[in-house]
Amino acid sequence: QVQLVESGGGLVQAGGSLRLSCAASGSIFSINVMGWYRQAPGKQRDLVAIIIGSGRTSYADSVKGRFTISRDTPKNTVYLQMNNLKPEDTAVYYCHYSGVRTYWGQGTQVTVSS
Repeated sequence: QVQLVESGGGLVQAGGSLRLSCAASGSIFSINVMGWYRQAPGKQRDLVAIIIGSGRTSYADSVKGRFTISRDTPKNTVYLQMNNLKPEDTAVYYCHYSGVRTYWGQGTQVTVSS
């Protein structure tokens, strides 16, 4: 089992910044992929950014140049630095871990006001 604990969501004005954190604990597989997805009301859950064990990253086109994903491997923690936030970034953000199995965090709300 892997547990994911997210933090860092909140309310911010357009143009502002937030940093999300996701700490993984439990049976962490050394080769894994961690990342962030988001789901806005009435929409499907979409990929935001992922980071592979080697440090390779991938981003949704809508967040490229504004969001940065990083990880602290010894702490099994992944971060999402979100800059220049837009109202369309408003969603529940979910941490994702994929190793032997796939796990999801409980979600953290990000609200961007115009």
